[in-house]
Amino acid sequence: MADLLDLCRAAIAGATDREEVEAYAEESRSTSIEARGGVVQKLAGSESRGVGVRLVVEGRLGYAWAADPDPAEAASLLERARENARHATPDEANGLPSPADPTELPGLFRGSMASLDPERKVRLALDLERVAVSTDPSVTKVEEVRYGDAISRVALASTRGVAAEYARTDCWCLVAALAERDGETQSGYSFRVAREVDDLEWQEAAAEGAIRGARLLGGRKPRTERIPVVLDPWAASSFLGVLSRTLSAEEVQKGRSMMAERMGETVGSEVVTLIDDGRLPEGPGSAPFDDEGVPTSRTPLIERGVLRAFLHNSETARRADARSTGNARRGSYRGGPGVAPTNLFLEAGAEDPEALLQRAGGGVYVQDVTGVHSGANPVSGDFSVGATGLRIENGILGEPLREMTIASTLVEMLTAVRAAGNDLRFFGGSVGSPTLLLGEMTVAGT
Repeated sequence: MADLLDLCRAAIAGATDREEVEAYAEESRSTSIEARGGVVQKLAGSESRGVGVRLVVEGRLGYAWAADPDPAEAASLLERARENARHATPDEANGLPSPADPTELPGLFRGSMASLDPERKVRLALDLERVAVSTDPSVTKVEEVRYGDAISRVALASTRGVAAEYARTDCWCLVAALAERDGETQSGYSFRVAREVDDLEWQEAAAEGAIRGARLLGGRKPRTERIPVVLDPWAASSFLGVLSRTLSAEEVQKGRSMMAERMGETVGSEVVTLIDDGRLPEGPGSAPFDDEGVPTSRTPLIERGVLRAFLHNSETARRADARSTGNARRGSYRGGPGVAPTNLFLEAGAEDPEALLQRAGGGVYVQDVTGVHSGANPVSGDFSVGATGLRIENGILGEPLREMTIASTLVEMLTAVRAAGNDLRFFGGSVGSPTLLLGEMTVAGT
């Protein structure tokens, strides 16, 4: 089987002096195991390998791809990309980035994952359920538990002189525990991610999922009031996932972001520092370079409440007379790069979550929110979402609450942040947040 970087070099070898050509290759091997009722419900493995070629000539862009090609098939992609470029509209923003030497990220690839016994993966999925249903008497079953992992490699070469590759390993687990009492059912979710199984906090995830479900039993609908709110990291990261779209230069340039005209303005409190960092050692989205070969970097987007930057790939950077921030992202080798965060997170503070509860007085702890992506508008920033959580009584979590609605704007929410906890965690989508204390928000109930 041909080496990925050799396939990339074969794909660009026939380029003329008038053409800029880039070849992007990737391969991955992944496993997904779901368990329920003490048995494995689903065990799936998948493999993917392919090459995509991007060609720019006189401002026209062409793209072609092939799954699992040999060197001759990879080379043939160049003519297909040329043919596609002939039908494209010229755009001066089309082009490839200049070469740069990315710095390696030690520890991104863990050899132990390549030789991990499949039986251990199965046991882990089953043990996730076992721990979840033995943590609290009200939790006797799960909605879902899942273990997954992936071993992947990426290579890229271009006529501009880029030639780079890296390998990575990832594993994760998800627990959705079901707590039941007197005919009522509540779900509790937890998630963990790591580079290798030995670092995956799966027991903590299983127990946390059970506890989060059990403590919501017996909840009631609260009265409508404007009170302090503490956002759980899981809930806070849901809002940051929507906010990340508004900080993409691609969305800004298409007029689909509320941040489009706010560069340099205050969009949050002084506590709010939002960073995208593609080089975090344990960040789930870390890589030495992005999907067009630009080295990843640390980009402060909001500093002490002030909007300072947007995320760019090379195309959006040309349109804005800026530089790429190393945030080019592809869905796969089948398409060209868009813009997406790497590891997007709100910077943690010094206080532990318990201290934030003490400061929140008689407020509300929001454990989970629903409908964020459908209920939040990235253009206006308005949102209205459902929430579940608990009353904060004398600095500790008390009465469970359900059927709450939180309605505000993303900027108002960021402006209301009074403190960030020291418990930064990453969730799906490479978005992370610590616990957040908001000075005041309207929580609607009865």
